[in-house]
Amino acid sequence: MDFFTAMEVISSGLTAERVRMNVTASNLANAETTRTEAGGPYKRRDPIFRATHLENNLGFQTELDQAIQGVVVDEVVEDQGPPRLIFDPGHPDANGDGYVELPNVNMVEEMVNMMMAARSYEAGVSAMKSVTEMAQRALSLGK
Repeated sequence: MDFFTAMEVISSGLTAERVRMNVTASNLANAETTRTEAGGPYKRRDPIFRATHLENNLGFQTELDQAIQGVVVDEVVEDQGPPRLIFDPGHPDANGDGYVELPNVNMVEEMVNMMMAARSYEAGVSAMKSVTEMAQRALSLGK
């Protein structure tokens, strides 16, 4: 595996984690949204990651090169869990019994997801720095 392949693998992970952070931020921002364009409360979203083969443009690949995979966000899906119900008869979106349907967003779970995405992103940045340093050292060997 060459330096560019390593950077491509790391870059795919960074991109996927950035999407994960954005989706989680959207979940947190809409945790109290009771009305959406689709009708009803906001539904929590999750990114679905999928492993993908990286293309080698050099025209030849070893078995190891063929086994190297990156990651892509395949899709972002809505959580089909039921909404949270709270009793608030004065709320404009309350039903006939006085209950309001709130999004199925668990703040603690979303904060854990955000921390995991941030730490994964930081690990990817550290790996990218290490690959860059190794490439610079390899180039300095020829001096």
